Amino acid sequence: MGFRFIHTADWQLGKPFGNFPGDVGAELRLQRIRTVQRIAELAQERAADAVLVAGDVFDSNEVADRTIVRTLEALKAFAGTWVFLPGNHDAALAHSVWTRMRDMGVPDNVVIADEPEPLDRWGGSAIVLPAPLRRRREALDQTEWFDGAATPDNAIRIGLAHGSVANRLPGAAEASNEIPEDRAARAGLDYLALGDWHGALNIAARSWYSGTPEPDRHKANQSGFVHLVEIAAPRAPERIETLGVGHYCWLRREVEMIDGTCNAALEALAALSDDHRRCVIQLDLSGTVSLAERHRLERELTLWEAKLHHLDVDDRALLDEPTSDDLDAIDTAGFVRLAVERLRAKMQDPNDPETGAARMALRMMYLDHVGQGN
Repeated sequence: MGFRFIHTADWQLGKPFGNFPGDVGAELRLQRIRTVQRIAELAQERAADAVLVAGDVFDSNEVADRTIVRTLEALKAFAGTWVFLPGNHDAALAHSVWTRMRDMGVPDNVVIADEPEPLDRWGGSAIVLPAPLRRRREALDQTEWFDGAATPDNAIRIGLAHGSVANRLPGAAEASNEIPEDRAARAGLDYLALGDWHGALNIAARSWYSGTPEPDRHKANQSGFVHLVEIAAPRAPERIETLGVGHYCWLRREVEMIDGTCNAALEALAALSDDHRRCVIQLDLSGTVSLAERHRLERELTLWEAKLHHLDVDDRALLDEPTSDDLDAIDTAGFVRLAVERLRAKMQDPNDPETGAARMALRMMYLDHVGQGN
């Protein structure tokens, strides 16, 4: 008898999104609960035996009670077994989000896997071996006990862990809790369900990160998915179906303006998905533009801010390069023209410590005169 389950991780429910103001951050927080409900619906539709959540269900142990209640409500669409593993964000401390959840009353089909002991909810056909974290950073390998864990000969062995796979994980992981790269082979696991890395990744033999189901950062790392896993029998190869569940699309665009206009930046925004309301965009600008084009860019970006869910612009590397027409638009003679020429001279001297201030002053003068219709 096979075992079919959804592998997911790193929900980080209750994440504050402190850098996103007002309704923008509130919608990002709410969507994470909605995405959990979508996972529940998929599990029910695809007749899964379980949903295994490999750590960081919650963003911290201090999330509001309201977040816990809404999470439990979102699970109701799937009547099968949920297994929640404490991760580094929601470690199984003496007093934690998990003790609070238990005090509220946990449904029979929800398992808080906060003890390193085999879990059997499937009549011996599959056994889940959890490696809960009891603190944010564990000094010892919490998956070591998998190797000697006794399970029935005909049971499918599933490991559930949260941390960094040694020598394999690209870049920096969310936590330092190290897991040996050959743990699945050493422990005779049919599948090692991992959390911590926020993208979908086959990290080693029979060892997978599912990634976060709702993206939360500007990284091209295959986030926004869950894995539907099917294992036909012990030692049979795992069959993975990657299912998209993420709502918001987090994208970074790096644009260099090389012709003095802002066309390249506007074209990059115009090429986004038609559903702009789902886009969270980081726009990094470099190069040079005229003052007239800078003015045009700022007007257009204001319109894009209203279309997108959120737009963050980094234009520190975008320099103003005033044209003769720009300077004529400010004034043609007298004291103002003299000030303009002095500012322009400062801008052209790379050793002048006031170069940046001169650029800003000239830009403000231009915008002031244009705004007055001069």
